[in-house]
Amino acid sequence: MTQLDILIMAAGKGTRMKSRLPKVLQRLAGRPLLHHVLDQAAHLQARSATVITGHGAIEVEAATAGAASGGSTFDLKFVRQEPQLGTGHAVQQAVPHLRADGTVVVLSGDVPLTRPETLRALVDACAGKRLALLTVELADPTGYGRIVRGADGAVRGIVEHKDASEAQRAITEVYSGIMAVPARLLAPWLARLTNDNAQGEYYLTDIVAMAVQDGQGVAAHRISDALQVAGVNSPLQLAELERAHQLRQAQALMEQGVRLADPARFDLRDDARTGTRAALVCGQDVEIDVGCIFTGRVELGEGVQIGAHCCIANATIAAGAIVHPYTHIDGEKLGARVGEGALIGPYARLRPGAQLGREVHIGNFVEVKNSTLADGAKANHLAYLGDASVGERVNYGAGSITANYDGANKHRTVIGADVHIGSNCVLVAPVTIGAGATVGGGSTITKDVPAGALGVARGKQVSIADWQRPTKQPKP
Repeated sequence: MTQLDILIMAAGKGTRMKSRLPKVLQRLAGRPLLHHVLDQAAHLQARSATVITGHGAIEVEAATAGAASGGSTFDLKFVRQEPQLGTGHAVQQAVPHLRADGTVVVLSGDVPLTRPETLRALVDACAGKRLALLTVELADPTGYGRIVRGADGAVRGIVEHKDASEAQRAITEVYSGIMAVPARLLAPWLARLTNDNAQGEYYLTDIVAMAVQDGQGVAAHRISDALQVAGVNSPLQLAELERAHQLRQAQALMEQGVRLADPARFDLRDDARTGTRAALVCGQDVEIDVGCIFTGRVELGEGVQIGAHCCIANATIAAGAIVHPYTHIDGEKLGARVGEGALIGPYARLRPGAQLGREVHIGNFVEVKNSTLADGAKANHLAYLGDASVGERVNYGAGSITANYDGANKHRTVIGADVHIGSNCVLVAPVTIGAGATVGGGSTITKDVPAGALGVARGKQVSIADWQRPTKQPKP
């Protein structure tokens, strides 16, 4: 098989985005557009990928090199197009990096959703021998280069919209901006380009006429799915592409049996903080209500129910668990785990390192961070558990917290099995509450409480008879 070398055009300014961030770094499903395109190089098992930068080159190159450094199988290079004089001029900058034995696949850094099988079909059409174009039928082809065919149906050329006649503008088959071409043919064609056109630019599409003139023939792989070749030029287009991409992901999940209350109100995103790719793995009979956002890798066991408007990132939720609405679970790098049959929320927050056993209850406005809760433990209201080890069947009262930070270091709280923590308690770590112990409500515990004991640490209640509340003095 011919070796593949990918060229990605990423030099454009993206003026219509009205953003300081270069267009190819705008995010789709949590990741820059350009990174989605680089994925296509990986899917094709390309030998190399060359990114042609221009506007915001330093920022684009830094962001892309960092993302591709972890496990990429292709050789990543960058070339700069300064000034930007058209698509042909952009590809000319990469010629010194192309090997004559390879097939060059030209992609656009703002076209993120082309399917790998489509690109493989395009490469097959090229066969290492001829220029192959990816074309698409559009009901409204305004702005796109039209595919001009002869009476025999063979491709004769591409005419850019601004240079097209009225008859040519009526053509609905357009060039997607994606092509495959043998490098040994591409280099001499690029050398023959001129800027004799309405824009005064060097058009890459002019090589089509050259191929025909040289008797090489031009193949066209035509598709009907416009989403695969849709680019991004404005915030509106980015939002439209985001929703189309999310709907595609939602439909794939529903085909696997996942029950989505409304596929139009579902999001699955990469986690840019950890570099974790989006993956939602679901068991049988999973139900997901509206407005939920899943980030990074999330696993939902059989029969899991996710309430409306939950945000869940890098977490595993075991079979039968119920996550009530407006719950926030974010495992970040440490991950978070919810055990079988657990009840979480509403309005609960699980942070990195939260590890919950079977049938644990975490109620409204309860936060858990870097803590383990054994089977059957409960914290149902207005509580904080940070850096804690909580035993089986513990009941953790409303308003109680672990004071785990002394201003310099974090310390751990250990709560044994069957402990009862009263309401409005402060457990000042490091501290251990022995198995079966009870902590009286309102206590600030700074010393260990032995197993089975009652720990109380609060001021003695005083009642003053006939006490009068202060009254406001009249203003002078």
